[in-house]
Order: sequence, then structure tokens, then C-alpha cells
Amino acid sequence: MQTLLQLSLLLALTFCHLTFASDPASLQDFCVADRNNQVKMNGFACKNPATVQAKDFSFTGLHIPGNTRNAIGSAVTAATVTQIPGLNTLGISMVRIDLAPWGINPPHTHPRATEILTVIEGSLEVGFVTSNPDNRLISKILQKGDVFVFPIGQNPGVITIANSIFGSKPDISADILAKAFQVDKSIVQQIQWRF
Repeated sequence: MQTLLQLSLLLALTFCHLTFASDPASLQDFCVADRNNQVKMNGFACKNPATVQAKDFSFTGLHIPGNTRNAIGSAVTAATVTQIPGLNTLGISMVRIDLAPWGINPPHTHPRATEILTVIEGSLEVGFVTSNPDNRLISKILQKGDVFVFPIGQNPGVITIANSIFGSKPDISADILAKAFQVDKSIVQQIQWRF
């Protein structure tokens, strides 16, 4: 009886096992976006590797200043998979943002990426608001050559937009919010007072 039990256990262990494996690295050298393909997945479908060229990995245009003559005094020039097909599935992009004096980049989020900003010329006030319930404003004035990191969410917390924008501690400048939302500063101050 004991031999039969041992044989059964040996057979079970031989034919039933769990395997855990992962390969976080890409399974191919690259996946250049085929923007003509109608199939959409985590990015664009891949172009045939035999047709890939150097132009799929480059972009010319970040040296050109953007037009900041608009209501918010800023212009964003993107270098994403739309401009550089070789970025497809890599989870990275780059932008140039030009700001006129007192220009702003309106409050926004990057739900799937960390952002790194470098000041090339001038100075810039930057910051982000932590998630609920603290809604703490972490900000700094950067000078030429300074770098600032805007982290992707560190926890799966909730960020209520109204609370984080109008109820941050300390307050986001009413001048910045008035310009971002194209309203009078007194309206922003009234909303901030309620939080």
C-alpha cells in the first residue's frame, strides 16, 4: 500500500507542476508603428522589420520654437509615436514646451508615465499635487539647467481633480489657475476658499 501511495505521489509530481516565468524584456528588437494598419493593441501594429528605416527612429522639429501667442502663452511640440514610429510600445515620448513670459502649461496628468523636465533657458515654476486625501502641492522654481521629476502615481490612490486643483495645500497660485481655466482670478479665489 505504501509503495502504491509513493508511486502515485511520484506520478502526480512528475505530471503536475506549476511554472512561473516572465520576460520583461521585449521579445523583438523593435516594433515600429505601422500607422496604416487598422489593428490597434498596446500601441500600433508592428511594421514589417524588413521595411524599417532610420527615419522611423528620428524626428526633426524640436529645435523650432512653438507659437506662444495664445491665451495660455505656451506651445507644446510633441515627439511621440505619431512623429517617431520607432517609439511604438516603448512607453516613452518627449516634448518641447515653449512658454512666453507668464505663460503656463495648464494642469494635467500623465496616467501612464513619469515626466522629467529640464529648463533650457529662463526660469519656471513647476509642481504636482499628491493624491487624496492630502492633496499636497510639491513645487519649486527651476532655473536654467535644473531638472524636475513628475512621478507616475506611487500608489493606486484617487486623485479628485477639483480637490487637487482647488484644494491643494498650499494653494496653487490663483493667477496660474485663472489663466489655465480662462476665468477671472476672483472666481478661482472663491472656489479655493470653499475647499
